[in-house]
Amino acid sequence: MYVFIYQEVMKFSNILLNWYILNKREFPWRNTQNPYFIWLSEIILQQTQTQQGLPYYLKFIKSFPKISDLAAAKEDRVLKLWQGLGYYSRARNLHFTAKYIVEHYNGVFPKKYSDILQLKGVGFYTAAAISSFCFGLPYAVVDGNVIRVLSRFFGIEEPYDTVPGKNTYKNLAQEILDKKNHSDNNQAIMEFGALQCVPKSPKCDSCPLNTDCVAYNSNSVQYFPVKSRKLEVKKRFLNYLLIQNQDAILLGKRTGGIWQGLYDLPFIEYSSPKPAEEVVLSDQWQIFFEKSNYKIETISDEFLHKLSHQHIYARFWLVFVDNFELEKHSFIRKSQLNMYPVSRLIDKFFQEYNII
Repeated sequence: MYVFIYQEVMKFSNILLNWYILNKREFPWRNTQNPYFIWLSEIILQQTQTQQGLPYYLKFIKSFPKISDLAAAKEDRVLKLWQGLGYYSRARNLHFTAKYIVEHYNGVFPKKYSDILQLKGVGFYTAAAISSFCFGLPYAVVDGNVIRVLSRFFGIEEPYDTVPGKNTYKNLAQEILDKKNHSDNNQAIMEFGALQCVPKSPKCDSCPLNTDCVAYNSNSVQYFPVKSRKLEVKKRFLNYLLIQNQDAILLGKRTGGIWQGLYDLPFIEYSSPKPAEEVVLSDQWQIFFEKSNYKIETISDEFLHKLSHQHIYARFWLVFVDNFELEKHSFIRKSQLNMYPVSRLIDKFFQEYNII
C-alpha cells in the first residue's frame, strides 16, 4: 500500500502537467468533450498505435457523425471501415454498444461511471477516460503507458497482469490523481508514457521525474514493468483455397474466432508444414474436391502473418472449378470484392497477386 501526503501528490502531478503543456501532441479527440467521439477514439486506440489509429478515427466520424448513424449501419460496413486495424471484436462491440445506447438511452451517451462501465467492450480504463475527459468525474486511467510510468517511478515489482497487480495499479493511480485537474492529469501521464517513459530506450537523462524514480536510481529501468507470464504463440499452417468459377471467387462469412464477421476463403489446416504434393494427396484435399472437376493454376509463396497469440503460415492455392458448392459460402465477382471486409492477411494476398 502506497501512502502519500498532499504535497507529494501535487509535486508529481505538477511535474507531469508542466511536461504535458510543453510536449503534448495535438489530436482531434483532445479538442472535444463529445463522449461519442472520445469513446470511439479510446476503442480504436486499444491495442493500436496512435498514428495508425488516427486515420480510422477520422474515417469513422466522417462515416458516422452521430452515434445513431453507427447504430444504423450494417455490420459489413463497420467491419470494412475497421479492416486492417485488427482485434475485430472491438469493432463488433462498438457496433453493438451504439445500438444499445440508441435503444436504452435514446441515443444519448450515459454520464454515470457505473453505467459507462456496463457498456460492452468498455473496461475500467475506457470508463475512466470517458468519465474524466467528458463529464469531469475524478477517475484515474490505467493503461499500458500509465503502468510503465508508475512501475518504474515507484519500483513496483508486483506483476501487472495478475488480479492483485491490476488492483495495485488501479488503486495507486487513483490515490495520486490530482482531483482538481484530473482530466489533464490523466492525459499527461498517458502522454508521458507514450513519449518520454517509452518501453525501450526511455529518455531517462532528460526525465523531469528521474530524481525520485526508483528504477532510474537503481539502474533497473528495463526490468519494469513486471509481467508474470510469457505469452505462448501458437503456429498454424493454413492452405487457403482461392476457388474461382469464371470471374467469381468463393467466400464465406466467419461466424466465430478472432475474424468473426469477416469474409474468408475456405482453407485446409495442418499441424505442420507440408509440401504441395502431400497437400493434394491428403484426405482433407480429396474430401474437399471429391465432387468437382478442378485445375490448380497457382500456388503462392508463403505468407507469414503474426498475431499476438499465433503465427499463421499461409499459402494460397488458385483453383479453377467447373462446379463447386460449400455450405455458407458463395461465389462473389472480383469486381465486388472491395465491398467485403476481410482480414489483413487476405487483403495482402489479394493486393500482391492482383486479385482485386
